[in-house]
Amino acid sequence: MGIKRREFLATVGGAAGMAVVPGALAAKAAKGGAPVYKQANAPVAARVEDLLGRMTVDEKIAQLQCVWLTKKDLQNDDTSFNAEKAAKVHPHGMGMFARPSDRQIGADNNAGNSGAVGNRGPKETADYVNAVQKWALEHTRLGIPVFMHEESLHGYVAPEATSFPQAIGLASTFDPQLVEQIFSLAAKEMRARGANLALAPVVDVAREPRWGRIEETYGEDPHVCGVMGKAAVLGFSGNTLPLAQDKVFATLKHMTGHGQPESGTNIGPANVGERALREDFFPPFEKIIKETKIAAVMPSYNEIDGVPSHANRWLLTDVLRKEWGFQGLTVSDYMAVAELGSRHHLVGSVKEGGLRAFKAGVDIETPDPAGFAALDELVKEGKITTKELDAVVRRILRWKFDAGLFENPYADADQAAARTATPEAIALARTAAQRTAVLLKNDKGLLPLAPQKVGKLLLVGTHAKDTPIGGYSDKPRHVVSVYEALQKEAQAGGFTLDYSEGVRLTEGHVWGQDEIVWTKPEVNARLIAEAVEAAKKADTIVMVLGDNEQTAREAWADNHLGDRTSLDLVSQQNDLARAIFALNKPTVVLLLNGRPLSVNYLAERADALMECWYMGQETGHAVADLIFGRANPGGKLPVTIARNVGQLPMFYNRKPSSRRGYIDDVTTPLYPFGYGLSYTRFDISAPRLTKDRMGVSGTTQVQVDVQNTGAVRGDEVVQMYIRDDVSSVTRPLLELKGFQRVTLEPGEKRTVTFDIKPTDLWFYNGDMKRVVEPGTFTIFAGPNSVDLKKATLTVA
Repeated sequence: MGIKRREFLATVGGAAGMAVVPGALAAKAAKGGAPVYKQANAPVAARVEDLLGRMTVDEKIAQLQCVWLTKKDLQNDDTSFNAEKAAKVHPHGMGMFARPSDRQIGADNNAGNSGAVGNRGPKETADYVNAVQKWALEHTRLGIPVFMHEESLHGYVAPEATSFPQAIGLASTFDPQLVEQIFSLAAKEMRARGANLALAPVVDVAREPRWGRIEETYGEDPHVCGVMGKAAVLGFSGNTLPLAQDKVFATLKHMTGHGQPESGTNIGPANVGERALREDFFPPFEKIIKETKIAAVMPSYNEIDGVPSHANRWLLTDVLRKEWGFQGLTVSDYMAVAELGSRHHLVGSVKEGGLRAFKAGVDIETPDPAGFAALDELVKEGKITTKELDAVVRRILRWKFDAGLFENPYADADQAAARTATPEAIALARTAAQRTAVLLKNDKGLLPLAPQKVGKLLLVGTHAKDTPIGGYSDKPRHVVSVYEALQKEAQAGGFTLDYSEGVRLTEGHVWGQDEIVWTKPEVNARLIAEAVEAAKKADTIVMVLGDNEQTAREAWADNHLGDRTSLDLVSQQNDLARAIFALNKPTVVLLLNGRPLSVNYLAERADALMECWYMGQETGHAVADLIFGRANPGGKLPVTIARNVGQLPMFYNRKPSSRRGYIDDVTTPLYPFGYGLSYTRFDISAPRLTKDRMGVSGTTQVQVDVQNTGAVRGDEVVQMYIRDDVSSVTRPLLELKGFQRVTLEPGEKRTVTFDIKPTDLWFYNGDMKRVVEPGTFTIFAGPNSVDLKKATLTVA
């Protein structure tokens, strides 16, 4: 049958659609057997073609659409799902359902829970999902199940689910095995409620600390972003198909350039060229696409060289599909198709935006049909061919079959709660929080504290009690505050604990709430005075400072901003610190925050300073474990900490001509990429090459000895960097190409080995071709990006 005849028959309805089923399959269906697409043991390709051949154009288009804000039209007054309403509103079924745990009633919550309405718990979410899937499978003509997507940036974003450290904190662990474990547990909690697609991980390379979303990333280095992102995908999805019943598909976000926006403001243009895209921003995406069974990619909101990513065919088709061979789905970011007109002024109508996005390579529009609501018109007008539509639907169906949704669409609602926040998950959250912490300063060995020597301990800081856990969070069953954990510590250790609020940043810190109510200066002046009086009576002080979910966050609307012009501590936190330090008492400062802060004053005056990021629901337990020495901090900075905004952009893998100097300040960072101290000491040897000469297609290995020369057990992250000494286009002074976190007992010595392959040496030459050029390469090894020892590799 010719393609035009096939396309025509596929558009005219179910009966005519039967004519396009391949002969043998049609014969079987005609004999009364189950349609091939309903046969679990049939090849996926055959099931896809059988089902596709039965679908009308309207049914195909429905698969490209999602439901979220409009779900109010499908619900009863108690927000339960109503199949009769769904049949009227979506007679042709639906492709995807957004955030089933979200108890959205109106259209006022936009991207996040404002706190006004609590979301669904485990059983209610599973019941809701089951009702949607039952309607889709049993009450639509062809019975096609629905993708159920949820957010899971650092754990499933739903009530009672386990909250792990924020993504930038997970990056600080430099522990991909841990990250894989975390997202494996997150997948179990999601699948227990019926979700099957995670809108995570974020693998944006983040080079802009003013940007409120930097907390969602794995930092500034392409290699770290790729390794950690791959670990997250393997945790979510495994590496086999069909998808296991306790796994979910993952979505890579956001392709690309999102992490270095103009002016540091969310969705600002990415002013980078093709070389920077290919060498700095593409690598995490390419690595994960080529090395995992990644199901989906989400384009970024921003533009590159005048073309928004959602309308960029070169990006989404030429590079993503043709160069990298991506076979999965391209899922739009929320409202991004409509914003091609409303924000970018690229098109004159929402319909035209839908056409541009579709032609560029967007498969599914989220969260609700806007531009894709006009797909039927565009098909009728001949602007989108049936062949083009079928190619997208074929991909969607394939991944639904690979997810096992036709056979296992339902959740076990009675078990959903029991499979949430299990003892195993909580223990892992505590371990992850411990491994997240980065010790920046520890003068005179103040840490770890000895309970018998603490005396009267004063805990200062509003978030020592009211714990921030970062954006894309809901409410875990229990968040352990620093205050709660230190209360238990005091009872067990025999010291006295007192508390003072010190400084309050905002009146509440709900991430999804639009308005930020900053605490009045006069209120903080009173709180500082109270803290000073309490500190005069204390022997040891622990201050908890930093940010919260409102002071740096995703700016998803003009009335919901989250980016900043300064990297300094907000509110009167430095005033509090000055007043406390003036007492000259042993003082530990803990930072709970989601972005690197220019804490110059704290770095100068604090006796001990620890970057904790957002540690998740086990924050308090982890802090107690760390400051009393049951855990030894071994995290490293995945981002450079600048001294001030005037140094920006500030990242370690800079070009040789950068940072000549300033007349009024230095060019060095406050803390460099990869930096982090320990309660013990380590010695790292110079790198040794098994072969110090190789061909352009050859390989070699680097061996590095690391020894714990201190008195306690601890972790070190051995880092291997490469520099191309002379090249035909300029190259970075350093590029991280390998890292390994090792745990060593006192005196223990271990040899860490890294492979060097052509992929570690290649770059894009003047003709934008990947090459390895003959010459010398300097191989560095050390504990961070500054304190390095070296060897030379010759490539001939």
